[in-house]
Amino acid sequence: MTQDAAPSHSRPLGRTDLRAFPIAYGLWRFAGTNVSAATDKIQAALDAGITLFDIADVYGYDGKSGFGDAEELLGRVFARTPGLRQRMLLATKGGVDPGMPYNSSERYLIDACEDSLQRLQTDVIDLYQIHRPDLMAHPHEVASALTTLHAQGKIRAVGVSNYTPAQLEALQAHLAMPIATQQPEISPWYLDALFNGVLDQCMRLGITPLAWSPMSAGLLGLPVEQARRETHPPKLVTLLQCLDVLAERHRCDRLAIVLAFLLAHPAGIIPIIGTQKPERLQACTRAASITLSRQEWYEIIQTSQGKPLP
Repeated sequence: MTQDAAPSHSRPLGRTDLRAFPIAYGLWRFAGTNVSAATDKIQAALDAGITLFDIADVYGYDGKSGFGDAEELLGRVFARTPGLRQRMLLATKGGVDPGMPYNSSERYLIDACEDSLQRLQTDVIDLYQIHRPDLMAHPHEVASALTTLHAQGKIRAVGVSNYTPAQLEALQAHLAMPIATQQPEISPWYLDALFNGVLDQCMRLGITPLAWSPMSAGLLGLPVEQARRETHPPKLVTLLQCLDVLAERHRCDRLAIVLAFLLAHPAGIIPIIGTQKPERLQACTRAASITLSRQEWYEIIQTSQGKPLP
């Protein structure tokens, strides 16, 4: 079987000097535990080789309360074990204003970033991202906020999340510094970014895609029989079977194949994993050493779509 080149052990964040392990740790389910357990999770991720940690000010919010809880907990971890902060690239997001629902006005973003710094108990955020596009904010206003924060030394690089290619272009036109990252949803089950121009734009502009929900909110972790019983689409059941065949072939678990699928794309995708089980982190990072052939990669695509490519 012909093998393509294996993924490198670090990937750049856009055109910045920041580099990260090819898999990131997402902290959207981080809140709600004690500092000791939270510290163990961070330590386990670092020990597994992960360097990029992705959080947001809205993580922990349950619709009524909890805004900032995940950041606050991570800040307590840093206060307890200061050396952990120095070993990672810290990414957070702002711009979701519960009840609004989005707010990327200049004043709001500056205040949101400063609040994140306070909760995280750190002096600088390595990657600050706009969580979702605010249709009421002119890109010039968003760019002005990011420029101010960067000039003040509060952020090192900027990124966006869930932006369309046109929205990213509009922001970049008003921003002197390059946008480093774009965070779309991508998985073997959710392939939109491969076809809607998001990944093409990333490759054209040298932007690093950070893929959220690589397991499609747990769908790709379902046992095949459970997926059948719960009457999920037949295409999903077939995809799970396809992934399991590849996992057996490569002597790994299904999650590693899912991540290897994303890592293989030429855009240099960094998948964001969200496991809360420290023992699973080592299995996740195993994906960085798995090389899918071109034929295997397209097999996943065609199985997901339920039809051969033209």
